[in-house]
Amino acid sequence: MQIKDWYAQLRKPAWAPPSWLFAPVWSVLYFIIAVSFGYVFWLAFSGLVSPWLALPFALNLVFNAAFAPLQFGLRSNALAAADITLVLGTLIWALVAVHQIAPWVVYANLAYLAWVCFATVLQYAITWENR
Repeated sequence: MQIKDWYAQLRKPAWAPPSWLFAPVWSVLYFIIAVSFGYVFWLAFSGLVSPWLALPFALNLVFNAAFAPLQFGLRSNALAAADITLVLGTLIWALVAVHQIAPWVVYANLAYLAWVCFATVLQYAITWENR
């Protein structure tokens, strides 16, 4: 069964957005992430802030990148739910860590935070409905 077919056959809550919406939303979010996270990495690698400031941002990227292989490669809703929780946790950690230094990074990522909150609830709902 192809990935598209596998995901389509999963039971989803009535409020789940259509599949076609994910690509445009993530395209905008990835641009925001690239600019804002890139700025934080530049600050850290330039020695303007502690390199530890970049840690939650780096972890967020790792967990974000792991989601699709877990969800669609392994077809594991449970692992995807655990992973999206880590995406949310590291994003909150990152935004709290950077808010005093670069508040614009927090503001720029509010849409990402909102989407990840929504995606976390959605993933848990899908995981529950397909247990």
